[in-house]
Amino acid sequence: MKAIVINAPGAPDTFTMADMPVPQPGPGEIRVQNKAISLNPADYKMAANGNPAWQYPFIPGLDAAGIVDAVGEGVTRWAVGDRVAYHGSFMKPGTYAEYSVTNARTAGRIPQGVSYEEAAAFPCAGLTAYQALIDKMNVKAGRSILIHAGAGGVGGYAIQLAKLLGASPILTTASEANNEYLQQLGADVVIDYHTEDVAARVKEATNGLGVDYILNSLNRATAQADLTMLAFGGQLACIAGAPETVADFQPSHKTFSVHKMMLGGAHLSGDARAESELAMMTEEFMQLIDDRMIDAMVEKTISLAEIPAELTRLSQRHVRGKIVAVL
Repeated sequence: MKAIVINAPGAPDTFTMADMPVPQPGPGEIRVQNKAISLNPADYKMAANGNPAWQYPFIPGLDAAGIVDAVGEGVTRWAVGDRVAYHGSFMKPGTYAEYSVTNARTAGRIPQGVSYEEAAAFPCAGLTAYQALIDKMNVKAGRSILIHAGAGGVGGYAIQLAKLLGASPILTTASEANNEYLQQLGADVVIDYHTEDVAARVKEATNGLGVDYILNSLNRATAQADLTMLAFGGQLACIAGAPETVADFQPSHKTFSVHKMMLGGAHLSGDARAESELAMMTEEFMQLIDDRMIDAMVEKTISLAEIPAELTRLSQRHVRGKIVAVL
């Protein structure tokens, strides 16, 4: 089968096309003939560092949608021909290939009205946003939220979910060029992090109280600064690094909660409940797409061979929405 591989840890420009053996599903696994594959920042970030568990050449990629092609021993939920989407484990060979294997328990069934491109676009980014806003922070209507990096995948899905949940106002950070795009997704206030003081704009938009919720997909330093922008009793969900100082944060009278997000950790948990929750969230999210309550944000479709070049562009932060490879 055709696949994009890495032969050692490296940047996206070191990724190459290769002929690889078609993988065989083990017990509790399914093999998927991929029809669409989405690109995520996690793909190039993990490839840059590699992993001791990987055997090279290694196939990167986390998200895909396609048709069940084979089922492993003990699998009863799926049959050959079923349409599925899934978020895979970064410890195992990934989705940048014509065929890939995943845990049968974590895959979700694609509704009839959802395309393969739409189904592949959202898992890593959309499920992270879903988990943060709905499962962890339990965002309430009428409460304010700040979503960092709104033009990215996680940010764009989070803005749409926040709008559906009735959050208000919805604040986001982005470059000025993305203002109109983010307002169309549902943002009320777009803060240009290049030229504006984010904390000052947050204070202004919330009458000095701070925001009730913050979703941070940036880094540990900005997550630390976010604590100062939370309202009393506020919540912070962190994807790329939690604040270093929480217990001793001042002022000491301010109460808040911090959630550390790690969507893919479900694959390593050994907990069947956590694995099944991935499938449940996947199907709930796809239903929102099918009902046209969430836009899958597919901004560009490419071929398998174009993945290295487009992943390079993604790493340069010149992309909004999602890039999807179509097979």
